[in-house]
Amino acid sequence: MKSAILVFLGGGLGSILRYYISKLLNNSAVSQIPFGTFTVNILGSLFIGFLFGLSAKHQNFNPGISLFFAVGFCGGFTTFSTFALENQAYLRTGDYYNFFLYTLLSIVAGLLAVFFGLYLSRLT
Repeated sequence: MKSAILVFLGGGLGSILRYYISKLLNNSAVSQIPFGTFTVNILGSLFIGFLFGLSAKHQNFNPGISLFFAVGFCGGFTTFSTFALENQAYLRTGDYYNFFLYTLLSIVAGLLAVFFGLYLSRLT
C-alpha cells in the first residue's frame, strides 16, 4: 500500500507541474511546435536518467525514492499520449514538416537528455 501511495503522490505532483508548464509554453504564438509538451518530456528524460544513474551508483538507494520520482513523478510529468495526439493533428492537417521536426527533435533530445542525466549523476 505504501508503494501505491508514493506513486500516487509523485504522479499528482508531476501532473500538476506538467499542466502549468504546458499551459505556459503551449499557448505561445511564437511557433507551431507545442513547446510545453516538448519541454516536460525532455526534462522528464533528463531527470529519469539522473535518477537511474544515482540508483545504479548507490547500492543502498531507497526504492521508495524511485517509486515516487521515476514511476510517479516522471510518469505524471511526461506525456507520450499528448505527444502522439499532437503528431496526429499534424498529420491530419497535412503539416508534415512540423510532424517530422517535432518527432525527430523529441526523440533525439529525449535520448540525449537521458544520457546527460546519467552523466550528471556520475558527477555527484
